[in-house]
Amino acid sequence: MTDSALRTEAQIVDHALLTRRSVRGFLPVPVARAEIEAILTAAARAPSGTNIQPWKVYVLTGAVKEDLSRKVLAAHDEEYARKQRGEPPLHQETYVYYPRQWFEPYLARRRKLGWDLYGLLGIGKTDYDKMHYQHGRNYTFFGAPVGMIFTIDSRLEQGSWLDYGMFIENIMIAARGRGLDTCPQQAFAAFHAVIREHLKLPENETIVCGMALGFEDKSVIANQLKTERAPVSEFAVFLE
Repeated sequence: MTDSALRTEAQIVDHALLTRRSVRGFLPVPVARAEIEAILTAAARAPSGTNIQPWKVYVLTGAVKEDLSRKVLAAHDEEYARKQRGEPPLHQETYVYYPRQWFEPYLARRRKLGWDLYGLLGIGKTDYDKMHYQHGRNYTFFGAPVGMIFTIDSRLEQGSWLDYGMFIENIMIAARGRGLDTCPQQAFAAFHAVIREHLKLPENETIVCGMALGFEDKSVIANQLKTERAPVSEFAVFLE
């Protein structure tokens, strides 16, 4: 392969990587099943320890997706009402995603993302109803025509979760290569009981996250959000 061809391939891959972002508003344009299967086929080339391939994906469209969104939104609203009444939550995540105690530099990054997004949407620091509504849009997959729910066998260990992350990233990059956008959504994990019942999941499956897949609606204000990344000099150590 010539140097020119290699550069072209690198540019294509880099473009998919650099244009991947979490889209929070999608067009109601269907995505062909063959396209979804092609994305998943490519993504399944992700590495996994001893090739155990720990991922399982539930691809939701149409009435199944809409019914799940309705049920999870109802649970989301119920949790909000309970919080306002000072009552304990009914739904909890099956695994800890964020640190129990925030610290720097992660706290500052989290805050910046939140207030950048809410600033675009005109949501103030005490607009709790608006925050609740915006968070609830996760459970509609932000209007995407395709929703995915990812599960893992609960008997697997931490290494398989690392492998799973590479698989999910592959899906997002393969989607970008086809002009599609995504939004990975850990928010679904909190309502695993609702999702398990709706999808008839086996007891040994733990929900990892959800994902919206479709074509970006550029008219949605939230999609104007541009997140920042730390420079290489901040996280890489070169030793010679």
